[in-house]
Amino acid sequence: MRIDSHQHFWDPDHLPYPWMPSEGLLHRKYLPPDLQPHLEAARFDGCVTVQAAQVDEEAEWMLDLADHYSFIKGVVAWVDLTDEKVGARLDQLQKRRQFKGVRHLVHDEEDVKWLLRPDVIRGLKELERRDIPYDLLLRPPHLPVVKPLVDAVPRLRMVIDHIAKPLIKDQVREPWAKQMEEISKIPQIYVKLSGMITEADHQNWKTPDLSPYINHVFQLWGPDRCMFGSDWPVCRLAGEWKQVLAAFTQALGPLQQPVREKILGETATKFYRLT
Repeated sequence: MRIDSHQHFWDPDHLPYPWMPSEGLLHRKYLPPDLQPHLEAARFDGCVTVQAAQVDEEAEWMLDLADHYSFIKGVVAWVDLTDEKVGARLDQLQKRRQFKGVRHLVHDEEDVKWLLRPDVIRGLKELERRDIPYDLLLRPPHLPVVKPLVDAVPRLRMVIDHIAKPLIKDQVREPWAKQMEEISKIPQIYVKLSGMITEADHQNWKTPDLSPYINHVFQLWGPDRCMFGSDWPVCRLAGEWKQVLAAFTQALGPLQQPVREKILGETATKFYRLT
């Protein structure tokens, strides 16, 4: 099963997306019928949609969309990890068939050690207890937090979104490369090959700009812990869905079909336990 492991839907007229620009390309509705033709043209079976707003209403809305559109195979929702009653909220979400994981906009927190706060760890322990995976939305300054985080929740399956957003536009690799090498040794940490063209020069990026980053991560994690994601429609700031897939394919070069199928869907299916 081929799965786009990372894309978003939103409706700025009905749900708050405070990070969105007040005008321009992204300030419009992006709904399942907008995405479906791209998936079908590339012979993808479906997608996992990931939160963009930190409100409970968005989670319910995305889960309702998943009930209506069968190609939405899973929803990664926001929950307030700091809420002492987070267990009750998770009880509600786990009644929904397509609820598959949790994410918080960690890279927007002023405190780079936000993930290590006692109230956050308490919430993550609840995910760990229920075996609900967690998407790590990080930038390079957050990477030193990952090892102590794993020490606190050693059985929590986690995936680093967007290869931790290295400074591709400036072609900066260190200390990101070394930090990712250390993190790759932790078996319960996966990584998404996603969100890279928006970290490059939006107007002038080329596949060779991405290749060192993609290949570094792929060599470290391998196909069993790497998954492709488009980051659509955010990717449209720098390119279209098919350009994201083409750049990913060109950067990795020829792959044996079983390896390619793992990265393009089987790994995501396993991590999120999709059906």
